[in-house]
Amino acid sequence: MKKKKNKVGFIEKITVYGPKGQRTVTARVDTGAARNSIDKNLAKKLGLNKIIKHKVIKSAHGVKKRPIVKTKLKIAGKTLNNMTFTLADRKHMKYDVLIGRNTLKEGFVVDPGK
Repeated sequence: MKKKKNKVGFIEKITVYGPKGQRTVTARVDTGAARNSIDKNLAKKLGLNKIIKHKVIKSAHGVKKRPIVKTKLKIAGKTLNNMTFTLADRKHMKYDVLIGRNTLKEGFVVDPGK
């Protein structure tokens, strides 16, 4: 029997955890993004400074090598450990966190009407 997938909308309230605490923020869910991304200032406030590796990322703004961190994330009532996020300067963007396919494949389906 197939597991029921959790529904998420294009905009979701999520909680990101770090050594210095947790923050609940509004995130953008992007099915076109392979990976999650978090604003580097938010990551710093949460104490997410243990870089596990660097990855070359292609985005609308070009190609950049970005650091990657791991942390716990809660989305749509489901807590996920060891989720990876690229660190990016998102201060000029509406959302501090972008949720990509690496999280969606953990049992989520996007409902545009949600």
